[in-house]
Amino acid sequence: MAVNKLIDHTLLKATATPEQIKKLCLEAKQYDFMSVCVNTCYVSLAKECLKGSDVKVCTVIGFPLGAMSTKSKVCETTNAIHDGADEIDMVINVGMLQAKEDKYVEKEIHDIKKACKGRLLKVILETCLLSDEEITRACQLAMSAGADFVKTSTGFSTAGATKEAVALMRKTVGDKLGVKASGGIKTLKDLEVMVEAGATRIGTSNGVTIIEEDLG
Repeated sequence: MAVNKLIDHTLLKATATPEQIKKLCLEAKQYDFMSVCVNTCYVSLAKECLKGSDVKVCTVIGFPLGAMSTKSKVCETTNAIHDGADEIDMVINVGMLQAKEDKYVEKEIHDIKKACKGRLLKVILETCLLSDEEITRACQLAMSAGADFVKTSTGFSTAGATKEAVALMRKTVGDKLGVKASGGIKTLKDLEVMVEAGATRIGTSNGVTIIEEDLG
């Protein structure tokens, strides 16, 4: 796959303004990225800006902590789909996973997948907070619940993606799910390392820099 179509062009900062989102969308159209990834308040704006292109609108649910109620996450997902989101990146409830409340975690992913109404669902694990056993279990729960991707990180915790976490996630899900690496991916080399480890999608706010580096 071409490098540009691996990239979710991302702007999730609390300080993101409408003008910055418009710029993000213009860049995404120019470089034909797979998607833009924005907070839910900007889904409708991004959808309008990307009209006529094949760039998708991705948004985040329960971001960045994942500790909201399932009902809140489902409502946020429903609203995002209504506003035009094509892909949903949800944050799992990390505390529930670590407490081995696997039924809770699996049901939440399942309920959000149902609310996606056929759209792609990526499950953010926040791997920097998890042991290898927890990463493996989270991947297994995501598969059981019907998710389409597992994703390393929000980019807002203690660390971002690592090749070791990506490799473990790929080993666990095999070819059943996609793997998205996100957080700290700033250069073409960073992207290549993640793809080699098993990533099939890259979340980054440095997409333009990476593509210009790739084009030489």
